[in-house]
Amino acid sequence: MHFLITGHTGFKGAWLSLILRNRGHLVSGISLEPEAGSLFARATMGEFFESDIRCDVREATRLTSHFKEINPDVVIHLAAQALVRESYRSPEDTFETNVMGTINVLKASRQISDLKAQLIITTDKVYKNIGKTSGYVETEALGGQDPYSASKAMADIATQSWLSSFENAPTAIARAGNVVGGGDVCADRLIPDLIHSYSSGLTPKLRAPNSVRPWQHVLDCLNGYLMLVDAVIQDKAAGAWNFGPDENQSKTVADVANIAGGVWGVEKNWENDLGNHPHEASMLMLNSNKARAELGWSDKLTFEESVKWTIDWYKNVNAGSDPLEETLKNIRDFESK
Repeated sequence: MHFLITGHTGFKGAWLSLILRNRGHLVSGISLEPEAGSLFARATMGEFFESDIRCDVREATRLTSHFKEINPDVVIHLAAQALVRESYRSPEDTFETNVMGTINVLKASRQISDLKAQLIITTDKVYKNIGKTSGYVETEALGGQDPYSASKAMADIATQSWLSSFENAPTAIARAGNVVGGGDVCADRLIPDLIHSYSSGLTPKLRAPNSVRPWQHVLDCLNGYLMLVDAVIQDKAAGAWNFGPDENQSKTVADVANIAGGVWGVEKNWENDLGNHPHEASMLMLNSNKARAELGWSDKLTFEESVKWTIDWYKNVNAGSDPLEETLKNIRDFESK
């Protein structure tokens, strides 16, 4: 099977590409340049792709041309401006990339006559956050206060509208939470910030230590995506699907930092960042019972294992291990569970 991934140079995209190659699939990618120090760059992953293309999803004509040239069996759309704080700094780019970029992908995929399945990735932050202490289910209202959340909710709604208005290949939408794993370098994300502090001999500063998130290892999340793709191909799934940990695995930012600091071996795990920060939701959890019941999906890794695997990846790479081999080892260990 030939998979086309948009955003393949990003954190999730790089892991997904290696999982697919490990499972014997062909992979092509369309993305921006990889960030310096990213998994894609450090593992020199370009050689693993049938086509490794640099193109902004906002460039509709070029994007469609590349889709036609690649002619994939499956499209997985990951490309996005994926950071809440960056969305406050660059709201126009965020809306253009996340909303119109998604529309451009949907338009381009209609040019692939034999496309077997399409998966549009949004986020857990598409839900209108009303402070629920239980997980949001797929049928609840969408919305978003910050530009990132709003743009992804708009992309999700636009996808649903597009699918009901035009003829398309079988398509589903996946909504997932906060994933962790080796090789993430995005600024303003917890794990990269922790690793930067540890490596610099500094105590990490947490801007929202009591915020609750559905933490999950990237391999568990991506395994859910691929199980959903299989179900779409078999005409057994459509619509929106949540992929998040069991609700008792939803932990605070401080919980992550405490385990991470212990694994790394620092004297002080974290301290409060008392600066002024843009609004971010303090409580966010997903109900993923639909995926568990209808797809047979569940997390293979516990919360503690997810954090430990992640920090061990960075420790080993910082000590001289090859980033690609560390990633492939994680994949093999995960697949054998």
